Amino acid sequence: MSGRFTAADGTLLVYDDLGPAGELPPVVLVHGHPFNRSMWQPQTAALVTAGYRVIVPDLRGYGDSGVVPGGTGRTLLADFADDIAALLDHLGLARAVVGGVSMGGQIAMEFHRAYPGRVAALVLADTSPVAETEDGKAFRNRLADRLLAEGMGGYADEVIDKMLAPYNVTGLPDVAARVLGMMRTTAPEGAAAALRGRAERADYRESLAGSGVPVLVVVGADDVYTPVAEARVLHGLIPGAELVVVEGAGHLPGLERPEVFNGAMVRFLTGVGSASGPGSA
Repeated sequence: MSGRFTAADGTLLVYDDLGPAGELPPVVLVHGHPFNRSMWQPQTAALVTAGYRVIVPDLRGYGDSGVVPGGTGRTLLADFADDIAALLDHLGLARAVVGGVSMGGQIAMEFHRAYPGRVAALVLADTSPVAETEDGKAFRNRLADRLLAEGMGGYADEVIDKMLAPYNVTGLPDVAARVLGMMRTTAPEGAAAALRGRAERADYRESLAGSGVPVLVVVGADDVYTPVAEARVLHGLIPGAELVVVEGAGHLPGLERPEVFNGAMVRFLTGVGSASGPGSA
């Protein structure tokens, strides 16, 4: 079922809450940029079938959630993490497995840094724990300006063969159309604010290295944004972490090879343990 609540600053946040509320740990899945919660449909279907409660929010500025008007603001990863904490409070959940892809993975890492006691496990897909470089900050801010000036269409067309492996753009036309549709319909103001905030992100290597929770690292074999070599470094930071390299996929293996991605998630989650139950942390 779909739900909505209002964040402390008045922003409307929309989410889906699917599956049973049983002994298995609830799973929160955080989408990347510039997408929305619908990108997780293959995963929500598989996890609900496996008996998990799955919560998938639209981040502020994306999908059906509210967009702060104007183009000069920024949404920090800490703001997104606070929204996830507020969502868990809204649902009466103390802890959850938190997973994310790309920017969503960085939000999951920020949530773990800020709210370590609320994380039962992490799923980090096609993402990097390293703080932005000065060149990267300049690039993200230029891109934010461009999206506000031009809209999302040209950008979507330029990056589709980086979001998906090039052979999947042609070989999986329905997936390519879905990804393009999400990118083109994202509000430029929301995307720009997130780009500016993401440029200021923290470095998560220290907090991950000290993590005591189970961690699954997933990466597409042909990801050009966060290549396999970077995923191996991330995996090596975290004691006991598991690494899965998805063949035949680029930056979005959950959409490009959902059966492999879903199988890895379900196998990983069987070792996480039971839910801690409702309540506030």
